[in-house]
Amino acid sequence: MGPFQKAQTTTSLAVGSVALTVHDLERVSDYYQREIGLHLLRSDGDSAALGAGDRTLLVLRRDPHARRRSPREAGLFHTAFLLPTRASLAQWLLHAIGSRVAVDGASDHAVSEAIYLSDPEGNGIEIYADRPRAEWKWSDGMVHMSTMALDLEDLVSSAEGGKWTGFPDGAIVGHVHLQVGDLSRAEPFYRDTLGLEVTCRYPGALFYAADGYHHHLATNIWNSRGAAIRSFPSTGLAEVGIRVDPGRAEGIRRIAGVDGASPVRLRDPWGTSIAVSIKA
Repeated sequence: MGPFQKAQTTTSLAVGSVALTVHDLERVSDYYQREIGLHLLRSDGDSAALGAGDRTLLVLRRDPHARRRSPREAGLFHTAFLLPTRASLAQWLLHAIGSRVAVDGASDHAVSEAIYLSDPEGNGIEIYADRPRAEWKWSDGMVHMSTMALDLEDLVSSAEGGKWTGFPDGAIVGHVHLQVGDLSRAEPFYRDTLGLEVTCRYPGALFYAADGYHHHLATNIWNSRGAAIRSFPSTGLAEVGIRVDPGRAEGIRRIAGVDGASPVRLRDPWGTSIAVSIKA
């Protein structure tokens, strides 16, 4: 693959939604609506589904007795919400500035522009927009990603006068970044069992994707080197849902040695649940 080859646009795999276990459902749900901009789709007092349009992107599950997860154990690093345009990311940033939303950081990753936050129970969040795929640089099957300071003034200038009214239709969970205990144990599961390609080897992290995307999933050991298998029930990540086409689903079932049930629920070496369902 040449250094400037454009990534493919077909998709046989996509992240569907992320489920989190929380202590205070009302407080966390309000945060994702008011500060982040997700829309409440349904709630029954024990859980809440939030998303964009009619698409569920985040499910919150209430368990006041769950163990409080340590930030150094395996599980979620962040859920990354992908906005459909740079203008929408700029509009979100103006909303965050006006509402004094606490932000943890902002980075230019060459393939994307990203802003980072944490919810009230410490779950990591990324809100980002991709750069045009024609600008992504590939070499020998690997995409170039970096961590540089984000030019906030330039980003704000692209807001096009629009006002933030919450996540627009077309917003999705673009990727999920996970904490693991050992990259050499994570790679066989995410590459071989799920059938993803390694798209970037970064210090302390591996990035995986399908269909020429920069990454749908990532694993790192930045906070969690040597982490043990997760102990449940605990707050934090409950499940990552991915949607695949029938051919990819059959391959995952065959490699994992499971029957034709859908969704297929797999667990990585640290007990993180990955639910694989067939795309509609």
